[in-house]
Amino acid sequence: MTLKQNRRTAVKSILAGAAAITTGGVLISEQACSKEKKMTLKGNINHAVCRWCYNQLSLDELCVVAKEIGIKAIDLVGPKDWPVLKKHGIDSSMCNGAEINLVDGWNNPKHHQTLIKNYSETIPLVAKAGYKNLICFSGNRNGMDDETGLINSTEGLKQILSLAERHKVTIVMELLNSKINHKDYQCDKTAWGVELAKRLGSENFKLLYDIYHMQIDEGDVIRTITDNHQYIAHYHTAGVPGRHEIDESQELYYPAIMEAIKKTGFKGYVAQEFIPVQDDKIASLRKAIQICDV
Repeated sequence: MTLKQNRRTAVKSILAGAAAITTGGVLISEQACSKEKKMTLKGNINHAVCRWCYNQLSLDELCVVAKEIGIKAIDLVGPKDWPVLKKHGIDSSMCNGAEINLVDGWNNPKHHQTLIKNYSETIPLVAKAGYKNLICFSGNRNGMDDETGLINSTEGLKQILSLAERHKVTIVMELLNSKINHKDYQCDKTAWGVELAKRLGSENFKLLYDIYHMQIDEGDVIRTITDNHQYIAHYHTAGVPGRHEIDESQELYYPAIMEAIKKTGFKGYVAQEFIPVQDDKIASLRKAIQICDV
């Protein structure tokens, strides 16, 4: 059987509500995909899922699964794949494709020319597609102190913000931990990101608060969200330690965190970004949505 036939069979099985195995070996259970067992969500949290965590599925398959669970959007999808999302009626909750990478970012002036070009080309595409958020990264320190990083990032980002404002696109810098996963990354504390947002002074620059990353680097998640929610455009989840399921196997209590987010009046997306380790990975995703649906 060809790869194309395998994928077609998997999608048909999902739509039928029957058990299916994709070519990547991901179990798609009847419980996870049956329309008859589709969850009724409360509507207080806009749920999304990060594409890269389910690379065993094609984007088409992930869209089908997302719709069956009640997930409205998929994170970290670039322009060439937006037609797939539109075909399924799925939003692109955090667009990518303008960044260089995670280590070469706005804190280093030598990257500004490339970044300004990339973002100037991508911002209009995001707006034309009807999307709102475009991700960016500070880059690594490489010996740079925090103040210099703030000055450099402010200088660079100011050169694209007027364009972002005209197109009603928000440039969103992700907070990543520098302790375990992204050694030397500069935007590794909420305070640094908030200070950058204050210096830029635009509603079109905000932060992606990754709960997993910030638990590792600073903790105090609920108070930090409560005190800084006006600077946050987007959230990512994952279990600590390990970046796996957000269930009782890890240290964070996500229902309380989601309640805190809800109380801030947040109307953006919360995207699941854990790497599932259970055999039934779609069941893990379904359970994560249930946990976060407060």
